[in-house]
Amino acid sequence: MNKDKILEAVNFIQKKISQKPKIGIILGTGIGKFANEIKNKTEIPYETIPHFGISKVESHEGKLIFGKLYDKNILLMSGRFHYYEGHLIQKVVFPIHVMKFLGIETLIITNAVGGMNPNFSKGDLVVINDHINLMGTNPLIGQNDESIGPRFPDMSEPYKKKLISIAKHCALDLKINLQQGVLVSVSGPTMETRSEYRFLRMIGADVVGMSMVPECIVANHMSMNVLGISIVTDECFPDSLKKISLKEVIETANTSVPKLALLLKTILKKIK
Repeated sequence: MNKDKILEAVNFIQKKISQKPKIGIILGTGIGKFANEIKNKTEIPYETIPHFGISKVESHEGKLIFGKLYDKNILLMSGRFHYYEGHLIQKVVFPIHVMKFLGIETLIITNAVGGMNPNFSKGDLVVINDHINLMGTNPLIGQNDESIGPRFPDMSEPYKKKLISIAKHCALDLKINLQQGVLVSVSGPTMETRSEYRFLRMIGADVVGMSMVPECIVANHMSMNVLGISIVTDECFPDSLKKISLKEVIETANTSVPKLALLLKTILKKIK
């Protein structure tokens, strides 16, 4: 991490927005339509921000969106960077460092995942209560800056129990079926084989994805409160595995956006 680069990006963004945001949201594959909920928007393309990368994955717009929702200042990442795109892992999490220095205290991370738990169905929402990092790297590798976070950050509660409880209660009130489970993050970009799904399920994972974990690690390193919510876009049951395409993933995510948007809006009302 390079603090000078972080501050350069922060200074650039601060000149574009009028108030300090406290809540950050990362929109995953097919979930970009949630940005329509934000009022009084200021949009900042990633390519204009110093040291930001460019997301080249379909359905990831590639811009920061600042605005209001229920009188709360929100900063959205409409699109993220992925390790499989060839970005260094430090580039993937650079926006999270920037968010912290902008004032973000709570980070909500969303993504599309494959469901391996047989009780999960395509289109389900899942609140993440823990994760397994099988990406083969860690965004904190390298020299540590103690002014940003500790050398060995604690990860006993990577996703805040209080936020998970809020999400579950909101889903209950809304009559939304909200699953709960463990996310395993892999590098991608290939989908998994039948044997890999069996292995991942055997080690305790309920869903598998190619994001969220690096962002969560860095957010915890900087003492941010994290909530993770995933959309199950395909069912990964080895004995009945079917071919899946990015188009199908995006279509399923799109159909689940309305209930995810409703849940997120209700959660935001409860966050102080």
